[in-house]
Amino acid sequence: MAKNTSGRGQRELKVKVKTARGRKLSSTRWLQRQLNDPYVKRAQAEGYRGRAAFKILELDEKFRFLVPGARVVDLGCAPGGWCQVAVKRVNALGEKSGKKIGSVLGVDLQEVEPIAGAEIHQLDFMEDDADLKVKDWLGGKADVVMSDMAAASSGHKQTDHLRIIALCEAAAYFAFDVLEDGGTFVAKVLAGGAEGELQKLLKQKFTKVANVKPPSSRSDSSEKFVVATGFRGGAKDGDQDDLG
Repeated sequence: MAKNTSGRGQRELKVKVKTARGRKLSSTRWLQRQLNDPYVKRAQAEGYRGRAAFKILELDEKFRFLVPGARVVDLGCAPGGWCQVAVKRVNALGEKSGKKIGSVLGVDLQEVEPIAGAEIHQLDFMEDDADLKVKDWLGGKADVVMSDMAAASSGHKQTDHLRIIALCEAAAYFAFDVLEDGGTFVAKVLAGGAEGELQKLLKQKFTKVANVKPPSSRSDSSEKFVVATGFRGGAKDGDQDDLG
């Protein structure tokens, strides 16, 4: 008699992937992990463009920065999962009756497939006038600047760490130029020892700085997210005590 394996609490069968000719072992392991990842399956089921959507969902559940009416900028937005989450949360499509309608602006170096409720632009946010363009497209300053960007991997852990910290610092300076007072900055970093200057920089400009590893972030990954809230646009270096 066949057993019922569809009910909750039953262990799902894992998919095993054989190493094909020409495919590296690391690629086979990545593919097998993807096929067995519950967040990948949830993303597919719920229509998100990637499992990363759950990271911003979990961060927002904790810090509540994607509120109806908020104006959001998503740096390095491809493939678009974070924008999809933001559109729903800030009510960009006006689907929540009686709630303020927000806006979501995504920018990326590469072309991104359109997302309902979001405005997407192909832009290098490090260009000299990028902040002016973004504020013009938004019709004002942003309430949230968020980034899930990561520099291309070099295969050298420390080099990759330094690259993503530099990228995060660049995103932070961009946020300083476009955020409203009281705004929020969210960005991915990699643990590795060089975050001190970034933390110091953020503590000078924000009321509170937290470092979080959301549940959907893989346990074997060194990634974490910095969530800086309460932007103080007029703050000068040295104004802020160390909040830890």
